[in-house]
Amino acid sequence: MKQFFQKFPEATIAVGEERRLAIPNIIRDRPGTDVVVMDDAFQHRSVKAGLNILLTDYSHLFTRDWFLPTGNLRDAKSSYKRADIIVVTKADPTLSVSQKAGLTAEIRPVPGQEVFFSAIAYGMPYAIFSRAEVKKPDDQEIMLLTGIANPAPLKKHIMENAVLADEIIFNDHHNFTAADLDLVRERFKGMKANNKLILTTEKDAVRLLAFKKQIQGLPIYVIPIQTRFLFDGEHRFNDIITTFIQRSGNKQ
Repeated sequence: MKQFFQKFPEATIAVGEERRLAIPNIIRDRPGTDVVVMDDAFQHRSVKAGLNILLTDYSHLFTRDWFLPTGNLRDAKSSYKRADIIVVTKADPTLSVSQKAGLTAEIRPVPGQEVFFSAIAYGMPYAIFSRAEVKKPDDQEIMLLTGIANPAPLKKHIMENAVLADEIIFNDHHNFTAADLDLVRERFKGMKANNKLILTTEKDAVRLLAFKKQIQGLPIYVIPIQTRFLFDGEHRFNDIITTFIQRSGNKQ
């Protein structure tokens, strides 16, 4: 949540497990609120959203997944029909038109639904404290330190651009401990290369900064990521969102 505060300081960021109760409080405390964006709320039936966006991971499409505890779905597969927009995230940037068509057919969008495809675009890594960008020599070795749901795309990116010499990967939302950082320091010390660094994500960096003293002296760099739409889908996606907001405002 701190990451949202840092990236969108002009927005109101609120936490509330009971969305039905939290939204009226937001509007009461922030009467200028025009739009409420809920994260991970598709299965919260107590709130009827005006626009539903369903995200499904390219490498773990909901069509190939199962309900908890067998799989990761928290709602029935058929619930996808409630979505206005479906975005296949973390897709292969080289996805072809025919592959796109095949995946869209597998999703089987209902009338009125639109399917988009997005990929991750990685920026230039920067130092966790100074924010200075890394100067990459050809023989640099990387230790990957992360606790995100799907590190595979990041690992692929590193291996295409550097040497992935070691990796310490925790479960999603992992809260780092002093023992974790002792392990990182020990493993990093064991890497033989002269040019080496530790790479982590922006999400992980927020949690790592709670251990400022423990990580001082370690060359930890943060790799920023952005989402980019494939097949020139960004304009259409933004148009749907903008039109919805404008129409909602006119109804008030």
